[in-house]
Amino acid sequence: MSPLYDCDVPEQLLAGMRQARQAISRGELIVMPTDTVYGVAADAFDPAAVARLLAAKGRGRQQPPPVLVAGRPMMQALVFEVPDPVEQLIEAFWPGGLTVVLPSQPSLSWDLGDTHGTVAVRMPDHRIALELLEETGPLAVSSANLTGRPAAIAADDARDMLGESIAVYLDAGFSRTGVASTIVDATTLTGGADPVVRVLREGAIGRDRLREVIGDLLEPDPTGDDG
Repeated sequence: MSPLYDCDVPEQLLAGMRQARQAISRGELIVMPTDTVYGVAADAFDPAAVARLLAAKGRGRQQPPPVLVAGRPMMQALVFEVPDPVEQLIEAFWPGGLTVVLPSQPSLSWDLGDTHGTVAVRMPDHRIALELLEETGPLAVSSANLTGRPAAIAADDARDMLGESIAVYLDAGFSRTGVASTIVDATTLTGGADPVVRVLREGAIGRDRLREVIGDLLEPDPTGDDG
């Protein structure tokens, strides 16, 4: 059975982080804690590893994984441009539960799936996740579950679903929120005819909080609850 390391025990944390880094460098998958839910992670620049991630979850290329970063400099290396409203959003909500979709840097050699020239990026608010990202660079990370089942909020839940498809499990207890990140599409802010920020998935960050930061650039709530 794939090893699970208790990150609350210093010796296991050190061993687990070392094994996780080595697994990522070999193109294998790991399960890691984040501030929202547990994630299954692969080297974002290893197409075979990303394909392995999608297969482990039972997904196809039409559902590319987001990319987690350790901070704004790492994000800026991945995206074509960071518009001012996006700067305001990440200033307000990073690190945290906001994923932003932007046009990707065209010079990058990677294959996350059918992204149509975009990348979804997030900086998690979790010490272990950030430490790992500083050492590995950007990781393709999707919720640690089989497609159609609830996202894992504990490492044991992830191991029950994903089993031997994962090389290393890092266990940091129950997820802090257990609520997936909010995903917003900001691609039209980089030269679109009708600049607007669309909410693709509402999660940890509510629409009201987004609107406080970017105002009318946020699309109207389709439920009519904008007030």
